[in-house]
Amino acid sequence: MASWISMEEACRLLGVQPQTIYAYVSRGKLEVMPDSAHARRSLYRAEDVAGLAKRKQAGRKHETLAANTLFGSEPSIPTALCAFFRGRPYYRGQDAVTLARSAAVEDVARLLWGAEQSVDFSCSTPMRSGKPGRDAAFTALAGLAAAGLSTRGRLTRVLHNESQGLVGELGNAFGARPGHEPLHLRFAKGWKQSPRVADLLRTAMVLLVDHELTSSAFVARIAASTGASLPASLLAGLTTLSGPLHGDASGRVQALFSEVERLGEDAVVAHYLSTGLPLAGFGHHLYPDGDPRAAALLELFEPPEVIARFIQKVTTLTGLQPNIDVALAALVAHHRLPADAAFGLFATARSVGLLAHSLEQLGVTQVIRPRGRYVGPMPSLPQAARA
Repeated sequence: MASWISMEEACRLLGVQPQTIYAYVSRGKLEVMPDSAHARRSLYRAEDVAGLAKRKQAGRKHETLAANTLFGSEPSIPTALCAFFRGRPYYRGQDAVTLARSAAVEDVARLLWGAEQSVDFSCSTPMRSGKPGRDAAFTALAGLAAAGLSTRGRLTRVLHNESQGLVGELGNAFGARPGHEPLHLRFAKGWKQSPRVADLLRTAMVLLVDHELTSSAFVARIAASTGASLPASLLAGLTTLSGPLHGDASGRVQALFSEVERLGEDAVVAHYLSTGLPLAGFGHHLYPDGDPRAAALLELFEPPEVIARFIQKVTTLTGLQPNIDVALAALVAHHRLPADAAFGLFATARSVGLLAHSLEQLGVTQVIRPRGRYVGPMPSLPQAARA
């Protein structure tokens, strides 16, 4: 049975202030429970504190600490946007899964941006040219970034207006029908789907808005810290999001589903497990007990039968639960959405979060500038320079 200790004891063992304990809790590194003897106090899992203390001791050297800060699991950028508590994501302290039951992405944008007025992603301007998809989206955003204005010295409400225009235009580029309706309804009409499917799109988008300090959020914040324009900061984040190990992971799952539909779930599972190949979309390091976003979305519809059997078989044989990328790819397969719809939904929804990170970073005057640790060959210096 786990043992529990007070805040004071946890701070003493780790040599930190209470704010750091709260940060560990928000990142899922330290489990917390109410103190039954004191209603206003909490207790902290002693085993988690001991593990943190051990890792902290191992990282005392400056070089090790620097490398772990950048590549490890403890980024040092403070944020009030998204955190993880007991295996669930929260947006400014509100359970994201609970929000997804009824909130629209516009509501979540207002929450994360701290906007005083309602957020409106309507856009009556048709897509400029070409076929909807990521080509159109990145081309449009690149043009806006090239002509964008620096964020420095501009009022917050003006930046909010610009942000909602960017999200609205991005939605258009991915196939949302121009109009003055909420974004999920515009996507449903653009993809010729029913109001019921529109509500599924709403749920998916709310679940995808933000996920703490991801690599794309970090890149967007770096751009914003230099005073770059909002479209430039958003473009920086979205290009990072487009990687198959990040926001386009659902594309890998879609390829896996294609194999399942051609060969059957038994053959595909046997091949991947016998060769030790990873099964895209299963398991998540932040959610060892299962991705609650995936569970929330999958309970709202039935995936195609062969895909449902595949998901069940993988879960049974590996113990790994499907993550949000599986749920998103299954949604696209079930309703026969456009081939790039999964990435379009992800990119449009996450643009809200990337802009939130960019806006939050504007409150910090320092430019984000990590240092390199040179490990290459030493230069041949002139004799005078060696003296």
